[in-house]
Amino acid sequence: MSDVRTPGKPRQRHRPSKQGAMLSEELIVETALRMMREHGAGGLSVRRLGAALGADPSALYRYFAGTDDLLLAVADELIGRAIAGYVPTGDWRQDIRAIGHRIRDGYMDCPQVATLTMYRTTGRRKEVESINTIVGVLRDAGFPDDEAVRLYHALVDQGMASAAQQACWTALPDAAREAEYRVWDETYPALSPQTYPHLAAVAPLLRDEMRCNSYDYALELFLDAAAARLQVLRPRKSRAKTTIRPDPAA
Repeated sequence: MSDVRTPGKPRQRHRPSKQGAMLSEELIVETALRMMREHGAGGLSVRRLGAALGADPSALYRYFAGTDDLLLAVADELIGRAIAGYVPTGDWRQDIRAIGHRIRDGYMDCPQVATLTMYRTTGRRKEVESINTIVGVLRDAGFPDDEAVRLYHALVDQGMASAAQQACWTALPDAAREAEYRVWDETYPALSPQTYPHLAAVAPLLRDEMRCNSYDYALELFLDAAAARLQVLRPRKSRAKTTIRPDPAA
């Protein structure tokens, strides 16, 4: 990730709304997140958010520079929820597996928000803490810094990409999803084995597989590849730390 702003302390300004609730950055973000979850991205506007909070829309600008600033705060909240409660075990594979699932599941909990925020860099406290945690697990496992950064990048992109695909699938009307299934159930099995021998051979397997989410399998492939890389890189790291001392007898 790039262009990360220096994280500051969360803003703690509180002001009463028309309904008597104390406005705060946290309340605004939570309300925006709920509105987007219920009504999609199109359901969020400063006017609607102000109405939901019982506050004048202009009051929101005391907390956020604009809707994009608010969107970054929502994205940061999703990141924070994904990593909240995580406790490292000391087993790097188990820890990265748990973090990977948390990233994917955290975005899938709010698919309408995920499609808007997963490609954004917030530069805020929760994102910074998340990056520090993931890179820390990898560095502590013995990965050199450059490899730890690449693996962090791949892990996060993989989790968010899976969530984005699932979010798009979830957003499809029921009839469209059923039509997708019929392609695997009817169209591919009916193809000529003479023309498409490989496809015909695996058509029943494809029918079952395409009803499943591939993220768990992809995550295990990622972990296997990372472990294989670690075995190759450990000797390199050890050699880099070795210093050659002159022989006094020479």
